[in-house]
Amino acid sequence: MKRFLIPPQAPPDDAALFRAAVGAVKPLPEQNRIEPQKPPRRPLMRAPAPPPAIPDTLSDGYQTISSSGFAAGNAPDEFLRNGLPRMTPHKMRRGYWPVQDSLDLHGNTGDAARRLLQEFLHEAAQRGLRCVLVIHGKGMNSRGGEAVLRRLTRHWLTQRPDVLAYCDAPPRDGGSGAVLVLLKTI
Repeated sequence: MKRFLIPPQAPPDDAALFRAAVGAVKPLPEQNRIEPQKPPRRPLMRAPAPPPAIPDTLSDGYQTISSSGFAAGNAPDEFLRNGLPRMTPHKMRRGYWPVQDSLDLHGNTGDAARRLLQEFLHEAAQRGLRCVLVIHGKGMNSRGGEAVLRRLTRHWLTQRPDVLAYCDAPPRDGGSGAVLVLLKTI
């Protein structure tokens, strides 16, 4: 395959020969073109502001009486704030208020579970959620077979003013290893 290249300093007769071969050339009409520009600089990404600290107002309350009147060691299986109908836990188990979010506390220590529960309930209140599920487990794998998180979780829930009621979850949602929580809406 032959390549025809014009050497940088072509003799005048070659240039004339080229012009004669090409013929009359008209320049292309002026087009409506946008000149390429450098892309704009991206603004510096700043780290988002840390969320406000949620105060730790819950106590483990060993051997104390909570504001709801229950001893911390034996938080009830059902809880109902004053003024609510007695049928509320029954309605909760029947799905009158559908579960909108859930939190699983399995494998956490008491302090970590308390912090996670507070953050979860705070976020649920901010989002305007009405009914949530908190899974704490039945305590089958804990030392002595005692359901520590179950007892603590239910005790902490009685201390929260935004918790209107709670009850054992239906078997499909964890039974006595989880608790349905009815929250006050803002």
